[in-house]
Amino acid sequence: QVQPVESGGGSVQAGGSLRLSCTAPGFTSNTCGIDWFRQAAGKQREWVSRMSPDGSTSYAGYVKGRFPLSNDKAKDTVYLQMNSLQPEDAAMYSCYTGGTGACRAWGRGTQVTVSS
Repeated sequence: QVQPVESGGGSVQAGGSLRLSCTAPGFTSNTCGIDWFRQAAGKQREWVSRMSPDGSTSYAGYVKGRFPLSNDKAKDTVYLQMNSLQPEDAAMYSCYTGGTGACRAWGRGTQVTVSS
């Protein structure tokens, strides 16, 4: 089982930045994609972005270039750089190892808070 662990959340003011990390040992060897999701209190979980096994990326429309993905395969880590954060971005951010075999596991999430 490829179990991801998130880190990097915190509290920032509107317009600030955070970089979230999703570390999932073995995700490359098991050909897992990494998806980021977020869920605000009282709201449904929504998809943010995906790093596919081949390194290609895709993003939700509301991201609009603010949240680029990158990776470091040597560290088994995918990064979500979050820029120009707004209050509506506040949520619990979780990553998911999507795919087959040992993939399909959720991290426990990291909290992002944005104040006006």
